[in-house]
Amino acid sequence: MRRPGFTLIELMIVVAIIGILAAIAIPKFAELLRKADEGQTKGNLGAVRSSLSIYYGDMEGLYPAQLVALTANGKFLQALPYSKVRPYHEPRNVQTNAQNQPNVEYGNWWYVNVPGDANFGTLRVNCTHTDTKGSVWTSY
Repeated sequence: MRRPGFTLIELMIVVAIIGILAAIAIPKFAELLRKADEGQTKGNLGAVRSSLSIYYGDMEGLYPAQLVALTANGKFLQALPYSKVRPYHEPRNVQTNAQNQPNVEYGNWWYVNVPGDANFGTLRVNCTHTDTKGSVWTSY
């Protein structure tokens, strides 16, 4: 009399199929997470740049010395958003960079706050790595 059930070979084939599917799905999922972080970073960059423009208009042609001025009384922003440039850097908040060169060690915002600098008041993503399309983050 034969007992109902699966043979060892049948179970091994099912495990192998599940392994193949997982090997395909996990990298795709990681890529989707990275693209989502990129989209969030680009959206946050646009929001902070818009706030800078509104600040510039309200202050009659003056940019803030520090980006935290945008959060004063919640007038322009409630809080400064994070940049997410994974897998290169963990999400971080704003770090003002007074030099004209991005700092590779920080995956955050690069705000030029030096009056007289041709780039005064500009904001970029402070990362020299590339996104999923091959564009360098500091070019945004």
